[in-house]
Amino acid sequence: MTARFDLAATPLAGLTLLTRKPLGDARGFLERMYCANELREAGLERPIRQINRTFTSRAGTLRGLHFQYPPAMETKIVTCLRGRVFDVAVDLRAG
Repeated sequence: MTARFDLAATPLAGLTLLTRKPLGDARGFLERMYCANELREAGLERPIRQINRTFTSRAGTLRGLHFQYPPAMETKIVTCLRGRVFDVAVDLRAG
């Protein structure tokens, strides 16, 4: 199966940029938001425990910074459906 996304490493260990590749034609496009098999083949094997959607009515709103100690840590996939998002990752590891 060919993945419908590209993965790019970042300078932060464990943080990967996932860019979806829509399939389109004259009618529009299809963009696969989630596929367990494609993610597993790319080495992203943690189970998805929840999928959330938020709406922010005012530009510049800070949503929050999330952290969990193992084994409660979660894989996060952030998607912006409309507008823009400034997503920040902070490495709290020593060094």
